[in-house]
Amino acid sequence: MTKRILLVLSEYGYWGEELVGPVEAFDARGYRTTFITPNGKRPHALPPSLDSEYIDPPLGRSVTTRDMARRARTLDDSSRLDNPLSLAELIPERPYFSALNHLRDLEEYNRRLAAATGELVCAFDALVIVGGSGPIVDLANNERLHGLVMAFVTADKPILAECYGVAVLAFARDWESRQSILWGKHVTGHPKEYDYKDGTGFLGVEFNMGPPPYPLEYILRDATGPQGGFHGNVGKETSVIVDHPFVTARSTPDSLPSGELLVRVLEDGLRRYGW
Repeated sequence: MTKRILLVLSEYGYWGEELVGPVEAFDARGYRTTFITPNGKRPHALPPSLDSEYIDPPLGRSVTTRDMARRARTLDDSSRLDNPLSLAELIPERPYFSALNHLRDLEEYNRRLAAATGELVCAFDALVIVGGSGPIVDLANNERLHGLVMAFVTADKPILAECYGVAVLAFARDWESRQSILWGKHVTGHPKEYDYKDGTGFLGVEFNMGPPPYPLEYILRDATGPQGGFHGNVGKETSVIVDHPFVTARSTPDSLPSGELLVRVLEDGLRRYGW
C-alpha cells in the first residue's frame, strides 16, 4: 500500500532544502504527502534558503546550490503547500490548572487528545518535522505537536526531525515524569559550531533575535541522558542518525539523505544508522 507522510511546517519560515529533500525522496517512492502547520496558515520558505548567493556565516560559504534554490522555489510556489491541516483545529489544548473545573476539563482533554491523535496516527505512516529557524517560534514548545509526537512514538511509527525541528523531540515529554522521549537515544542536530552569532530571523515579524535563543546541541545532550548521545559530526559533510523510531538530521545537506533513510525505515525495517 502507498505510504502516507505527514509533514509539519512552521508558519514563521522553513528552510527550502529541508522540505525539498524529504519530499523528493517520498515522491520518488510514490508516497502521499500531507502538510500541517500550527494554525493552518500556508507555510513559506525563508528567503535566504532560496538564494544561492547567501553565505552562511558559521560555514563561510553558500549552503544552497543554484539547482537546489530552483527546486525549493518551485515547491514553495506550487499549490502543494496551499490549505495545510491545522494543529489548532485538530488537536485540543491542555487546560490550565487554574480552570474552575480542572479535573473534568482534564478528563475531557485526554479523551479528545486520544481520539484526535489516534486518527492521525492511523492515517499516516510517518511524521516529519521540517527545519529552519521558524520551528524555534511555533513548533519547539507546541504542546499540540508534542501530543502528536507522543502518539506516534506510542504507536512505534517513525519520526524524522531536521535541524531546529529536532528540539520538538527534546521537549516532547511524559507529563508525569517530565522525561524527554529522547532519553537514552542517539541523535544529531544543529551543533554549537553551526549556530549564528547574529541574524537569526523569522518570517512575518520585524525581529532579529541575534543568536538562537538556545544552543540546540546543549538541549539535545541533556535530553538524551547518559545512556544516549548527541552526535554533531562537525567536520563531516553530512550527519543523519537513525535510532528507531527517530531519524534526526543535522542541517541543510542532510535533508535528502534523511528522507532516503526514512524510506529505508519504512520499507526495510532500518532501526539504527550513523552511530
